[in-house]
Amino acid sequence: MSLSDPLGDMLTRIRNAAGRRKSSVSTPASKLRARVLDVLKAEGYIRDYSQADFDNGKSELEIELKYHEGTPVIREIKRVSKPGRRVYVSVKSIPHVANGLGISILSTPKGVMADHAARENNVGGEILCQVF
Repeated sequence: MSLSDPLGDMLTRIRNAAGRRKSSVSTPASKLRARVLDVLKAEGYIRDYSQADFDNGKSELEIELKYHEGTPVIREIKRVSKPGRRVYVSVKSIPHVANGLGISILSTPKGVMADHAARENNVGGEILCQVF
C-alpha cells in the first residue's frame, strides 16, 4: 500500500490508539518515523518503541503509549507540514505550543529535534508536527 504521507499516517495511528486506550500500536518503520519517536520518547510523551524485522525484508515500529492516571499523555498530536504544503520556519519564528506546555518537532539540518533544542542550536527547519 502506497502512502503519500507516512509520518501523518503514524501520527494518526498514535492518535487513534490513544483514543481507544490501547497500550501499544505498530507502524511501518522508516528513519524519519524513528527519529520523531526518539524525540517523543525523550520528551516523555511515549513510554518506548522497538523495531521488529520480518523475513520479507520489511520492518515495523512497535510504540508503547504512555498514560497518566488513565488519560493519555498525548492529548493532541497534529501534523503541521504536509506534502501539499510544507511549513518552514527560521529560528526566530519557531512557535511556542500551548504556552510552552507542548512541543513542535522540527526537521533541521542538524537532525530531527524538539523546538527548544532547535532554539538552543540556533537552527530552523520544517515543522513536522505539534504535540501537547
